[in-house]
Amino acid sequence: MFAGMHMPSFDRASAWLNTGPLALDRLRGQVVLVDFWTLTCINWLRTEPYVRAWSRAYRDDGLVVVGVHTPEFAFEHELDRVRLAVAEREIDYPVALDNDYGIWTAFANHYWPALYFVDRDGKIRDHHFGEGRYEQSERVIQQLLGIERELVSVSGVGVEAEADWVNLRTPETYLGYTRGEPIDGLIGDWRVEREYVVLDKAGGSIAFPFHARDAHLVLSSRRSDPIPFRVLLDGQPPGASHGVDVDAEGNGLLEAGRMYQLIRQDGPVRDRTVEVTFAEAGAEAYVFTFG
Repeated sequence: MFAGMHMPSFDRASAWLNTGPLALDRLRGQVVLVDFWTLTCINWLRTEPYVRAWSRAYRDDGLVVVGVHTPEFAFEHELDRVRLAVAEREIDYPVALDNDYGIWTAFANHYWPALYFVDRDGKIRDHHFGEGRYEQSERVIQQLLGIERELVSVSGVGVEAEADWVNLRTPETYLGYTRGEPIDGLIGDWRVEREYVVLDKAGGSIAFPFHARDAHLVLSSRRSDPIPFRVLLDGQPPGASHGVDVDAEGNGLLEAGRMYQLIRQDGPVRDRTVEVTFAEAGAEAYVFTFG
């Protein structure tokens, strides 16, 4: 349905990172890849190694990647949080902040991540929503550039590593009342808000059963100081199955609003229960995601 449609402008961006404002006339004559993302999205995190690699591999051939950060949660509107995510992911291509969903609406977009492939005349020639289809997407880029060569080699690490799709059986689970359903694993003095659950008294926990290699939790806090937390796997320290944001004893620190990887199972994947206990009040938990 997008074939032949001209790329909408980025005029409604609230701010830009890595560049000044990009008008359409500055992009005419170049192939453009538009990437809609939001910093807490595990699906985007796993696609970002490919987008980053394509930007670097083909920019001298005339490719311009434009990231459009359209926030899912309220705390993702903050410029400094997006700037930190851009630095952590080593994103060096232009990023438009779409806090008012103006660009999102102009593209009639509904997904994170979403890729739109635009030719030198400014027409959208292809699109892809979600993860996967990497080889075909890169071939589309090459076709629009008028080149043909070996595809880039990409291997995501850490939170960017590809999901273990064979063993991924637990869907993402939102905790706020707008998109979530009540869960049995809230232990302590929790309050359910629209986007998240918030801990009102120190020592509260969230326990959640899952079947996946990786378990992540989007967290934030309005406190100025960090909040220590402890992760247990089936009631024990995770050991070699700890995620990148905790140590083998399960110790972690909630500092910035983002997605935290709690568990990456070492060995065969099976039914497990992850439990997260927060040492101080004020922790906000948004959504469990898995990989």
